[in-house]
Amino acid sequence: MKQILTKLFEHHNLSREEARQIMHAIADGRFNDSQLAAFMTVFQMRAITTDELVGFRDAILDRRLPVDFADVDAIDIVGTGGDGKNTFNISTTSCFVVAGAGYKVIKHGNYGASSVSGASNVLEHHGVKFTADIDTLSRSLDSSGVCYLHAPFFSPALKSVAPVRKQLAVRTFFNMLGPLVNPVIPRNQLLGVFSLKLMRLYNYIAQNENINCTIVNSLDGYDEISLTSSFKVVTPSTEKLLTPEDIGLATHAQSDLYGGDTIGEAAQIFDNVLAGKATEAQEQCVVANSAFAITTLNPAVGIADAIEAARESIHSGAALKSFTKFCEINK
Repeated sequence: MKQILTKLFEHHNLSREEARQIMHAIADGRFNDSQLAAFMTVFQMRAITTDELVGFRDAILDRRLPVDFADVDAIDIVGTGGDGKNTFNISTTSCFVVAGAGYKVIKHGNYGASSVSGASNVLEHHGVKFTADIDTLSRSLDSSGVCYLHAPFFSPALKSVAPVRKQLAVRTFFNMLGPLVNPVIPRNQLLGVFSLKLMRLYNYIAQNENINCTIVNSLDGYDEISLTSSFKVVTPSTEKLLTPEDIGLATHAQSDLYGGDTIGEAAQIFDNVLAGKATEAQEQCVVANSAFAITTLNPAVGIADAIEAARESIHSGAALKSFTKFCEINK
């Protein structure tokens, strides 16, 4: 690691293969926490290159515990995290809304590193037990419409760095990697990013990897469609700058999306949305993200119809039914 750090401190970049080999070494536990912290900090001081990010991704996928759902046309709904906004679990809530609308979701997630409540935190709060058992995962996907892959169970490198990430409590390049290393490698993805620079980077990778990916960014820095500002949406064929009013929804204050100071508070908002008891801002935010996930899976559905489908999923009880079934299978 000393040679690697020296190279990086001298402002040299890593090749794709060098990045791949370093991540293999991290997965093997060959570096101590201080070395890992120094390595992560480098990429806080300067932007990660495409070769570096893809090399790290290659290594994590090399070592992943593969899960094969080849015949399922599913989507992953995920944000990079690290936007510093401490919202409630918008992407995770959207997964069950999309499932309630009749679609399949294979979500890859983890504990929060730089926020109070990550996807794994809110699910674990509800008694969910994470598993790598393929039969349980298949039953969950078939019966509830959602399969959840807890990242440390499937990616040794992510498990190796978890304590350091938690201690640092700031965004690192592992936030950028999370959306790229779903072990299923789903064909469809709704990806939220916290900057336009990252949007360009992910769009390049998605095109090269032939992923049907819709990438979203709210211009005030949210890694999702927050409805607190204009937002940009990039698909394989289009690039649009929209306002909430453009899709028939209202603009809301940032404070309306605050996720609370504890996992329990974030979980209560999650529950309220699925039960149709949330505030207008909370529900509309989830509806907007769910709608763009639906149009990613089914481009023939216009955004207005997708918004209506997401609303119906909540108010008919279908989203809550999906989550209830998910919890029954995963306990």
